Amino acid sequence: MDSQLIGGIKIYAPNSRKDLIDFAFNHHSLLVAVNAEKILHATEQSRNIISRNVGYPDGIGAIMALNKKGVDNVVKIPGCELWLDIIRTRYKTKRFYLVGGKDEIIEQTVTQLRVEFPGIDIANYRNGYLNSATERQALIEDVAVKKPDVVFVAMGSPKQELLMEDMRSVHPAVYQGLGGSFDVYTGNVQRAPAWWVEHRLEWFYRLLQEPSRIKRQIHLVRFLFLLKLNRF
Repeated sequence: MDSQLIGGIKIYAPNSRKDLIDFAFNHHSLLVAVNAEKILHATEQSRNIISRNVGYPDGIGAIMALNKKGVDNVVKIPGCELWLDIIRTRYKTKRFYLVGGKDEIIEQTVTQLRVEFPGIDIANYRNGYLNSATERQALIEDVAVKKPDVVFVAMGSPKQELLMEDMRSVHPAVYQGLGGSFDVYTGNVQRAPAWWVEHRLEWFYRLLQEPSRIKRQIHLVRFLFLLKLNRF
């Protein structure tokens, strides 16, 4: 699978979701979503985290940057869909572990998954609030004991990636950071309708729903301007 350096960040360019999923299982990868905002506001820490793992194009900005580097046929892969694709294609043979959200959100997520994917093997799950180093270490040790094939962590970056790296140091598996994906899956946060997503206008729909996001969207305009000037 091809990759390119964009703004000092190594970003992979999968031709399909299947390619990315197969690659992840073959290499016990830690998957990190990359969009324009992450590229534009990258710190030394975030660049290093993404580049030593598998950064994939989650947003249209990352796609455009890869195209600018001459990479064709790359597809946008929203993280809030990718984790469900992984489950959908592997739930009959793989074991899962889920971390993140409030108690009611993770409980609702697990209940919904068990209905949608009968027989899914969920090794364990817990909320995303680790209140001490002891609690964090207990989670890492539990992952090592339960030996899941896939671990999803929904805590926001870079916290979720740092935790997953520590988990992977004691147990090789596929890891994916999910941010707020459990909230979207359970319907507690509404995603843009399919038409807007398919036409790459999800960002505009979110702006219409939350006009206060205009400050963040201005950064997207800045990103596109810098991209045109070959600054990445």
